[in-house]
Amino acid sequence: MIKRYRKHRIMHGAVEHNGVLYVGGHAANDLDLDMAGQTRQICEKLDKLLAEAGSDKTRILHARIYLSDMSAKEEMNKVWVEWIGEDHLPSRATIGGADLGDPRRLIEVVITAAVG
Repeated sequence: MIKRYRKHRIMHGAVEHNGVLYVGGHAANDLDLDMAGQTRQICEKLDKLLAEAGSDKTRILHARIYLSDMSAKEEMNKVWVEWIGEDHLPSRATIGGADLGDPRRLIEVVITAAVG
C-alpha cells in the first residue's frame, strides 16, 4: 500500500511504501534567515512531518542536502548534528551550487526514513 502525505499543487510532501518514507525537498519558509536559521526551520518542519508519518529523526536513513553556497556548509553541519544527534547520523550527500529558485533560499533537504 502507498500512503501519501501533504498534497501540494505539483507533488506530495512525502510518500510511504513498505515501511519507508520518501520525503520531498523541504526549504525554510523564512528566507531572511541565515544558513543556521534556515536549517533549524527545516529541521522543525521535518520533525512534524516525520511524527505525522509515525517516524522520527532517529529513523532517517539517508539525507540529500542542497546548498546554494558550499562556503556555508559548516554552519549547516553544526545545526544538523545538534538536531539529529551524533548517534543517529544517516548516510548523506551534500550538493553545492544548487539553484534553489530564489537567491535567498540557502538550503533544501530531501530525506528517506524508516517508518514503524
